[in-house]
Amino acid sequence: MARALLLAQAPAQHRGGAYRDMINQVVPAGQPKIVFSFSSILQRPPPSHHHHQRGSFQVLTKQHCSLQKKVSAILLRKVAVEVQTTERRKGICSVADVAEQGVQTDHKDVLVHQTHSQSFQNIHSESELLRGIRNEVESGRLPARAGSGMLELYTNYKDAVRSSGVNNADDIAVEVMSTVLDRILLQFENPFTFPSYHQRMLEPYDYYEFGQNYVRPLIDYRNSYLGNIGLFDEIEGYLKRGENVILLSNHQTEADPAVIALLLETTHPFLAENLTYVAGDRVVLDPFCKPFSMGRNLLCVYSKKHLYDIPALAEMKRIANTRTLREMSALLRNGGQLIWIAPSGGRDRPDPVTQEWVPAPFDTSSVMSAKRLSDSVRVPGHIYPTALLCFNIMPPPYQVEKELGERRAVGYSGVGFAVGPEICYDSLASSIEDKNTARDLYTQAAWEVVNENYNVLKGAICNGMGLSTSTPSCSLVQPWRKGIIEPT
Repeated sequence: MARALLLAQAPAQHRGGAYRDMINQVVPAGQPKIVFSFSSILQRPPPSHHHHQRGSFQVLTKQHCSLQKKVSAILLRKVAVEVQTTERRKGICSVADVAEQGVQTDHKDVLVHQTHSQSFQNIHSESELLRGIRNEVESGRLPARAGSGMLELYTNYKDAVRSSGVNNADDIAVEVMSTVLDRILLQFENPFTFPSYHQRMLEPYDYYEFGQNYVRPLIDYRNSYLGNIGLFDEIEGYLKRGENVILLSNHQTEADPAVIALLLETTHPFLAENLTYVAGDRVVLDPFCKPFSMGRNLLCVYSKKHLYDIPALAEMKRIANTRTLREMSALLRNGGQLIWIAPSGGRDRPDPVTQEWVPAPFDTSSVMSAKRLSDSVRVPGHIYPTALLCFNIMPPPYQVEKELGERRAVGYSGVGFAVGPEICYDSLASSIEDKNTARDLYTQAAWEVVNENYNVLKGAICNGMGLSTSTPSCSLVQPWRKGIIEPT
């Protein structure tokens, strides 16, 4: 049963014999599994006693359903609703509280693996990696749906690295993905809970380099560009003088932080390592995303696009966002902060008519909220629009999805990141009497700079025009082509 279900869920291009053989290795014949969505496998295995009851909510155990290894997404949502009032009293408001902290607080007897499985360590071949997935699925430590997700991610990653043309593509894929699967598995064994403000984790495990090493083989540096490198110098100068900088950017993939850091690491490693990202709840709740998020400085918020996915939790999410804004304000008061914000509230999507990827419009309330926070502290602040093009690395689904656990396509591609000149509210909108009109004008001006620079990057990367697409307002460079960074 499981093999048929996993194969049915495989992407169309991988439903042939090779993918079927991999499925056979991961889920042997005669090994039935219940296949859940990723949103149903976020938490730990059920308690070993008959059942645990809190209020009107029960967690079903193996005695009631021997095949249900994880609490389902529906039950998880019921837990979140059940703990809403309790957690509000406790003042717990971080972005992951509803989905994770509530379960940890109210169900402490839930089994937590005390030792980390070694299935993905010391891996040297594809067969060993596939055996590791199979062993984890068979043991029950990893749900079959997650095993299918691991297999799909590995296959897509291997294909992407192969397309780069490097001679040792398969070895790179095995080496990188064994580490990735090891860190993902850890999130099923002992999930990490993100606070409202998360500082990148460098020890005892360096999650920053982990994320860099995963994305680096996917970037075609020969077809990648930085725009307006002198403005990055200007930004770094402000930061080192203790002033704050906020970047208003479009948002394209889950890999955006790594792409930005990799493009900046040659000339501006200080910016790459000290950038703080305002991150939506998806990247801190999905176990396939969390290991990469753990290596970044994050201010965690609930996206407006998902604020009412569960209406009963909307108020809790607003409280969480308010707490994150306070954390951001505290950082800005300290000075020397570089903060990246995507005012569109989510990732870009293709134009429904042209199918061209375009920067999503900025939300005025998000832009003005960032400006108010910057203006509310005594430390000088600066706001710059930035354009990012990297959708081919990990393109999101064409439609916004409510559930966690989306399928992840992976590609090898050129990428680009460009900054525009600082935008000043007073020079743009101070003469306009109507405040709402002035705010909309300021937001539109920021987006137009992003869109203009994005089109320059698109001409260079997608249309194959290279450095010739540079304009007076967006000058492209490739500092890594000097031999500092090249595909290996």
